[in-house]
Amino acid sequence: CDLNAVSVSSATTITMYNKCTHPVWPGIQPSAGQPILARGGFTLPPNKAHTLHLPALWSGRFWGRHGCTFDASGRGRCATGDCGGNLFCSGLGGTPPATLAEITLGNEQDFYDVSLVDGYNLAISITPFKGSGKCSYAGCVSDLNMMCPVGLQVRSHDNRQVVACKSACSAFNSPRYCCTGNFGSPQSCKPTAYSKIFKAACPKAYSYAYDDPTSIATCTRGNFLVTFCPHHR
Repeated sequence: CDLNAVSVSSATTITMYNKCTHPVWPGIQPSAGQPILARGGFTLPPNKAHTLHLPALWSGRFWGRHGCTFDASGRGRCATGDCGGNLFCSGLGGTPPATLAEITLGNEQDFYDVSLVDGYNLAISITPFKGSGKCSYAGCVSDLNMMCPVGLQVRSHDNRQVVACKSACSAFNSPRYCCTGNFGSPQSCKPTAYSKIFKAACPKAYSYAYDDPTSIATCTRGNFLVTFCPHHR
């Protein structure tokens, strides 16, 4: 019996699927002390999927970069979600605003959510399958760029379109929006007009740091499908 084959077959997989009409460059940032997967980033053309095996008890975040150009050595830049101008993020996070898919593998159950705490750039969903327990859908399917308040907008170079939507914390850097200082607890940091816009558009996503914990989903021994632009047919 090949023990390696057994461990791989029982390992959790995450499949990233690009339903957008344009390429997406997924970025992957492991939590501290966790291994980097797929060098932290790669290119995913439209209607293509890429599957990774997650080590036991792995945790980290995934996001989509778009509007990227890289040279043969993997140097360049992305319009949103850029990680230091590199194709391979190598452990670096994405520059906000970027929609995040967050996954933490546990012994008994896995935790996952889609977060707008760092803002929004692309619609993302997480769909678990082959697991037991609630295993509910998490995601932000709406195009928040279409309804982004002016003060939070990130516009394209030609100024013609909104390419991302900042979180109020990133835009204004105030304790009330960032849930810091006197607002550093769930009791004192309540939803704001901005986070309510995010929550109304994306009820299955974290809209700010102390959002309702029901935004975190759980599943036992499932695999995960992370879809970019899930609303595209």
